[in-house]
Amino acid sequence: MDLEAVCGPSVPFFKMQGCGNDFVCVDNRELGYDPADMPDMVVAVCRRAFGVGADGMIFLDQAPAGSGLAYIWHFFNADGSRAEMCGNGSRCAARLAWMLGLAPASHVFGTDAGPIEAVVDPDSSQVTVRLTDPKDLRMDLTVEIEHQELPLHFVNTGVPHAVAVVEDLEAVEVWKLGRAVRFHEFFKPAGTNVNFVAVEGPGRLSLRTYERGVEDETYACGTGAVASAVVARKLGLTGEETVITTTGGEELGVILKDGKTYLRGAAELVFTGAFFPQSLGLDL
Repeated sequence: MDLEAVCGPSVPFFKMQGCGNDFVCVDNRELGYDPADMPDMVVAVCRRAFGVGADGMIFLDQAPAGSGLAYIWHFFNADGSRAEMCGNGSRCAARLAWMLGLAPASHVFGTDAGPIEAVVDPDSSQVTVRLTDPKDLRMDLTVEIEHQELPLHFVNTGVPHAVAVVEDLEAVEVWKLGRAVRFHEFFKPAGTNVNFVAVEGPGRLSLRTYERGVEDETYACGTGAVASAVVARKLGLTGEETVITTTGGEELGVILKDGKTYLRGAAELVFTGAFFPQSLGLDL
């Protein structure tokens, strides 16, 4: 049977995951979708059970001539909101670009947060990215949640992150508490991602994150891992290098050295396929 005759034209995609943070990736160089049309596609494709299902969607695109970039990306959260940066997404994008021959193992690509340096290990699934410098660090904040004061710290690692250091990570009601902080008056209008972090030993943290845009706890968050490491180092809990165990059980490495910020971890191509926009109610 000719599937496209029945279901309409299809769009090829790549399903990537970095520490359980999963993304639908599209090579947009020849498809040429207008970024203005992408949010509707993202919402339909990322919807679990009814679409492919993902935490977000990445479109790889041609870099402007003379920019010195290997490519640019358009990154969207599952709710269709465009995000400046995503740590795990950047590692997935870099490895996919290398696999597609779009970029060499060591390259620079463009994001809304600025250029990102990436190094793909050709012999493993490990990818290291240099993220934009953390900014707007604010320590020892307090917000009121249901008549109780919650101590927080804040830093922007490409996107905004609140960080709470806790003793019993498993006991935290991440969806309830994270959602309350994410939409708290203090962080309006943009809102914030919310991280709950516990110290597991010298240079080791465990992390659970409520992600803005996904509006739920995710298996991992790269920029959240970096934010947690920045705060932990400021508090004297870790040093230049931190190993962070995510909800999915994977490990991310954060290196804060000589004023530079690096995130290291695995990025896997899980499967390839094609989705049918017409079946998702999309008119492209």
